[in-house]
Amino acid sequence: MRANTKKNVLRARRHRRVRRKVSGTPERPRLCVRRSLLHIYAQLVDDTTGRTLVAASTLSPEVREACRGVKKVAAAAAIGKELARKALAAGVSKVAFDRSGYKYHGRVRALAEGAREGGLQF
Repeated sequence: MRANTKKNVLRARRHRRVRRKVSGTPERPRLCVRRSLLHIYAQLVDDTTGRTLVAASTLSPEVREACRGVKKVAAAAAIGKELARKALAAGVSKVAFDRSGYKYHGRVRALAEGAREGGLQF
């Protein structure tokens, strides 16, 4: 098995294990993180209805220009702050953090800290 394939299989296994315990409700939606090589995506999901309440990414027009030319960790922090701003406008202040099997460091940690700075409570 190739190294990248094995890493993805192990990440998916961790993600399934976490998702058994972490679920989003209307009062406390799940903050789901998705990471790719170039971009990072975050959304608040209500798992009882299956709806995405708020979403932000490095591709969203609100922060695309601000994220251009900065390091990926700084862009992730900006996405966290933008997501928190949108969530507070939608009336959400508490979330359950779902790191999707990624290790809690680097861009995932920066996004979480940016969301906390923006006013979300984990």
